[in-house]
Amino acid sequence: MSDLIRGNAIIGQSGGPTAVINQSLVGVVEGLRMGLVASGHVATVYGMRHGVRGLVADDLFDLTALHQDRLDRLANTPSAGLGSTRDKPDQAYAARVLDACKRHDIRYFFYIGGNDSSDTCRIVREMAVSANYDLRCFHVPKTVDNDLMENDHTPGFPSAARFVAMACMADFMDNISLPGIKINVVMGRHAGFLTAASVLARRRDRDTEAAPEATTDGPQLIYCPEVPFDLDRFAADVEAIYSKKGRCHIVVSEGIQDSTGTPIGARLIKNAQVDAHGNVQLSGSGALGDQLGDLLKEKLTPRGGKPPRVRADTFGYIQRCWPDQSIIDQIEARRSGRFAAQLAMQGHGDGSVAIVRTGSGSRAFLGARGEAYASDYKRVDLSAIAARTRHMPAEFLSGHNNVSRAFIEYCLPLVGDLPGFERL
Repeated sequence: MSDLIRGNAIIGQSGGPTAVINQSLVGVVEGLRMGLVASGHVATVYGMRHGVRGLVADDLFDLTALHQDRLDRLANTPSAGLGSTRDKPDQAYAARVLDACKRHDIRYFFYIGGNDSSDTCRIVREMAVSANYDLRCFHVPKTVDNDLMENDHTPGFPSAARFVAMACMADFMDNISLPGIKINVVMGRHAGFLTAASVLARRRDRDTEAAPEATTDGPQLIYCPEVPFDLDRFAADVEAIYSKKGRCHIVVSEGIQDSTGTPIGARLIKNAQVDAHGNVQLSGSGALGDQLGDLLKEKLTPRGGKPPRVRADTFGYIQRCWPDQSIIDQIEARRSGRFAAQLAMQGHGDGSVAIVRTGSGSRAFLGARGEAYASDYKRVDLSAIAARTRHMPAEFLSGHNNVSRAFIEYCLPLVGDLPGFERL
């Protein structure tokens, strides 16, 4: 740790917005006001518009004296209040970031985002050290994908998981009202946590690991990217349920891939758009669901008969910013920002904030036999987070098309109370 230094602080938001990313922004501001601003070590707290892109363009917003009423409203507002960016600085870009910090006497740099954002912190910090410029860099976790290493879960995930669970609850009721085959495509290119959260839509039998065909409530089939996806097996899974019930409710991760690691979307979607990194566009397209639907119509249509009724929805970007924050998410996102400010106040030169579960929360699932949910925070090295991806552990998966009771116990305390529906 180092002695505190005097200067200004700056905060940015990066990557996909979430329902609670502004909670973290406000948490950093509040933590700085109580600490480094109050002590006189920080004179001005800036916000960078659209992340590092705004910083290098000197497009800054003064957060220092923003009234608490506005901060509280901002905290409960979804999406990135300062604007976000997908920019991933290389050495030349990082040099421009460092020059901008020098121009504005920035000594404390806070970046709210996922693993790419932590990598930005790492690159900028290392460049500052090489240039003998004392710049303290802190990463505040954020991602609906829940794929950051060292974290039990990440701010943004509980609220998005809540959306997925409730959307699937309502969609299942629709499916049993007008039976057919329904496919919902959920975010998650490499990690299946958000897709797995659809299991919470099961009401009557979610405390069992019943075989999919025995499941009373939907979704009956859940496919995560951690398990190889086989198109013929998928069709057989659906047929087994559809032939008995006359309906089937399915949730599929946008990132499902075959046994060679090739994304199913890349195999099925003709003339697919790709992003700047060569990845097939998934979240902004309904093509994967449509292609899987066409496959089922082809495979399940009896000779000379009519094809089954198949519909597909892609939840897309709406799931990450739906304005119904999980209570746990609200609290933890804000405290994560405050903890980052505390790390700066304690004299750390850099680091990432990680959420640690200290109480399992199984009471929400098991009743009086369990324990209350609780969490704490710790500092971890930027290198432990940067450019690394966490996947669903094996114990959260059940077979190739289901998730386990262990995942339900893990996820249920995070999303908050879910509505109770009645079936006749």
